[in-house]
Amino acid sequence: MVDKPHLNLIFIGHVDHGKSTTVGRLLYETGTITDRDMARMKELTASFNKPTFEFAFVMDSLKEERERGITIDIAHRDFQTQKYYFTIIDAPGHRDFVKNMITGASQSDAAVLICSAKEGIEAQTREHAILSFLLGIKQVIVGINKMDAVNYDQAKYEETKRNMGDLLKTLGFKPEMIVAYVPYSAQMGDNAGKKSDKMPWYTGPTLLEALDMLKVPAKPTDKPLRLPVQDVHTVQGFGIIPVGRVEAGVMKPGDSIIVMPSGAKGEIKSIEMHHQQLPKAEPGDNVGFAIKGAIEKKDIKRGDVIGPSSNPPMVAESFKAQVVILKHPNVITKGYTPVFHIHTAQVACTFEELLEKKDPKTGQTVEQNPQTLKTGDIAIVRIKPTKSVACENYSAFPQLGRFAIRDMGETIGAGIILEVAPRK
Repeated sequence: MVDKPHLNLIFIGHVDHGKSTTVGRLLYETGTITDRDMARMKELTASFNKPTFEFAFVMDSLKEERERGITIDIAHRDFQTQKYYFTIIDAPGHRDFVKNMITGASQSDAAVLICSAKEGIEAQTREHAILSFLLGIKQVIVGINKMDAVNYDQAKYEETKRNMGDLLKTLGFKPEMIVAYVPYSAQMGDNAGKKSDKMPWYTGPTLLEALDMLKVPAKPTDKPLRLPVQDVHTVQGFGIIPVGRVEAGVMKPGDSIIVMPSGAKGEIKSIEMHHQQLPKAEPGDNVGFAIKGAIEKKDIKRGDVIGPSSNPPMVAESFKAQVVILKHPNVITKGYTPVFHIHTAQVACTFEELLEKKDPKTGQTVEQNPQTLKTGDIAIVRIKPTKSVACENYSAFPQLGRFAIRDMGETIGAGIILEVAPRK
């Protein structure tokens, strides 16, 4: 195992602004991928008629993605800087795949928000920034990419930096949450791993140096175990192996656990991360684990939450939440039932009551029991899931108490759970 502190990092931003290329470049600069790997990628990109895409191809390892030239699912890659051991959660920028970005952002300790110096802020730059804030990311590095495409022009960098700063400020990011603004070129390598002589006017950190300026968040090890299930595999000789990230508490072999909402109980047999057995798993660890007991495949699925049998995760009959409506073509009324993404769960939920509307600037209540909600509104609402879902109050377990709302292929809102009314 690596003894450096571990951080989960997400790369976000608009679809063509160079996220995959940036990730590929960082993996190359840190020696995670070799010159030989790159030569192989170059051959591959030539055969697909995309000659400059080799860095992006490192992450876009699915054939379908290669042919379409866009990133779809969340890919995980690890690399090390001098200070940290990172797991990259590569979030797609393509509009249809925001739900994966939500899963990614809710697992991340920090974000690299990429904006092209050439194109400037675009729709998804804004949407990803809003979501990362609402999903609780407290550290952002703003990467201003494609400096080569604007001839390394300082004025272009300053303009993009100013616009990004204004955007992040209006969303609620405090200055201390923004770690650095870095002008760079993922394609050419300028300021990615090494200082570039083409931007003598820039004296700040390279992208790699900025990553070492991040801080490791405090781990809630004193809380009861909470692990949302991302996936369930069946492995011969081991039985069922759920996979997920520990969000709170500590998991050890021998612990007796319960899966909610099914209520199935078992005991942790063994825990594995990166093909190595672990004596325990702590918050931030993405692990697979084997369970002893009568848990069957039907008892556990993506979106379930694992906790100690002595302190089971809550299952909501309904919950009170604060929501922000990011964009909706019409008005939202009682009875509206879009899909909620809560940690790894996706469940259709009904707006049962609209309780109050808030002023976005002051947070004060401006209207009790409003009839409708529209784009830009912040409101307190009562939500009823259409099927059992394990979730928690944001104040107790932030990672299990925040959500995004999706409808019509768009993220229409996001919010936090204020109070769970537990299932009887």
